[in-house]
Amino acid sequence: MTRFMRYATLVAVVAATPLLLYLWREGVLSGWWSLLTGALVAVGIVDLVQTRHAVLRNYPILGHARFLFETIRPEIRQYLIESDTDAVPFSRQQRAIVYQRAKQDLDKRPFGTQLDAYAAGFEWINHSIAPAPVQSHDFRVAIGGPACTRPYDASVFNISAMSFGSLSANAIRALNQGAKRGRFAHDTGEGSISAYHREHGGDLIWEIGSGYFGCRDAQGRFDTERFVENAGAEQVRMIEIKLSQGAKPGHGGVLPGPKVTPEIAAARGVPPWVDCVSPASHSAFDTPIGLLRFVDLLRTLSGGKPTGFKLAIGHPWEWFAIAKAMQETGITPDFIVVDGKEGGTGAAPAEFIDRVGTPMQEALMLVHNTLIGLGLRDRVRIGAAGKLTSAFDVARTMALGADWCNSARGFMFALGCIQAMNCHTGRCPTGVTTQDPVRQRALVVPDKAERVFNFHQNTLKAMAELVAAAGLTHPSQLRAHHIVRRVSGHEIRLLSTLYPTLQPGELLDGDADAPVYRMFWSRARPDSFAPATV
Repeated sequence: MTRFMRYATLVAVVAATPLLLYLWREGVLSGWWSLLTGALVAVGIVDLVQTRHAVLRNYPILGHARFLFETIRPEIRQYLIESDTDAVPFSRQQRAIVYQRAKQDLDKRPFGTQLDAYAAGFEWINHSIAPAPVQSHDFRVAIGGPACTRPYDASVFNISAMSFGSLSANAIRALNQGAKRGRFAHDTGEGSISAYHREHGGDLIWEIGSGYFGCRDAQGRFDTERFVENAGAEQVRMIEIKLSQGAKPGHGGVLPGPKVTPEIAAARGVPPWVDCVSPASHSAFDTPIGLLRFVDLLRTLSGGKPTGFKLAIGHPWEWFAIAKAMQETGITPDFIVVDGKEGGTGAAPAEFIDRVGTPMQEALMLVHNTLIGLGLRDRVRIGAAGKLTSAFDVARTMALGADWCNSARGFMFALGCIQAMNCHTGRCPTGVTTQDPVRQRALVVPDKAERVFNFHQNTLKAMAELVAAAGLTHPSQLRAHHIVRRVSGHEIRLLSTLYPTLQPGELLDGDADAPVYRMFWSRARPDSFAPATV
């Protein structure tokens, strides 16, 4: 029986239930009703023990209704795409692409684009009449500046920061196992390194936030000995200081005591069942120069591993102050990760999600241009994150100056996330964002690790084809003039004209004419995040 017929039969049986109940009450179908009940019990048992579909493991029998609507194609899918609005958290079309690549389904599409090529904001990559041959899709970037003695050869597409506690143990296991197989990096998030991160040995980027989880003393201050203990692990390949997060920049966090289980407490180095506070700012430094000295300290304590920081851009003069501190001290981070405001989170105030922080493209260009203008771009690698799930997303972001990209929601979709929007409630239907042991058992690690690996591989294979079509051999060769954006119904612009690039040393010469530099560069101070009075 085909998948469609199986679900159609189930729906027909449910629809006929009132009649069946009447006949059973009259004694006509007592034997048949027992047979039907037995059949449904058998379906429920199969749903509970199968490993492919998390929804069915948590919602046996009833979960088939979801797959029924998936099966009626292309009519239902086209309706969903056409009815997509800004109120929907993420494009259903983009989610479908992730699911197809993660499941190794055919991701080809008939009848042309389903996007409106004449709508403002539509983007494309210009191709070449003489495309390059498609070469290896294993695109890599070396991360490590002059002071780094243990550089890391990273994939250009990695797992963005998501902590254990935000994600379930099985989700962390599956992500890390997939990263191990695909030789790409898994960012721990600020919740530190748990036993589940270590289980499969995949490369880790250890993110250290203002709570110093995994390297803190009893008062919540940075602890050198604990840092050395964790940073020395071979599995930890880079150290990332989190200054701010795109989804809620400038905002601390509290994990309520009842959610601080012994496992989460062990990973973070805090007492169990007590409120776990992540302050809005760091206590280890309070000036731009202090930040860079902290970077240098962690790089030394880690044995020379690449060390940098992640930030969402807010006040421009604060970023400029960090840049001026690089000039004054000669200390540069090995990398900077630019986190756009469109980044996601399990729970944050609505105003922060919607209205705080700079979008990724503008933030990326500010950081990229500043480093070029100071002659420091070749010393510092730039990563970028913010709603990136497709090969085109990565290509466009690298064309704007990123050396690599991170994705959170893309890999969550690969794990089976269906955007039920219950991340903060503990009732995730697919076991991705819950600590409920019953719910998270639905996420079968080997199956989802395979999908994580597939999503990464197939995204980079698509990237290889895009790059080759543009006549290039590596995404690092992409520039802003390769990407075109429609700005209105009758006007298109190259991104290089929308986001002009500074010339090397232009800030040193004092010739930068962009408004943001004219307004804020002179107000930045390397010894303070506060603006100078001009």
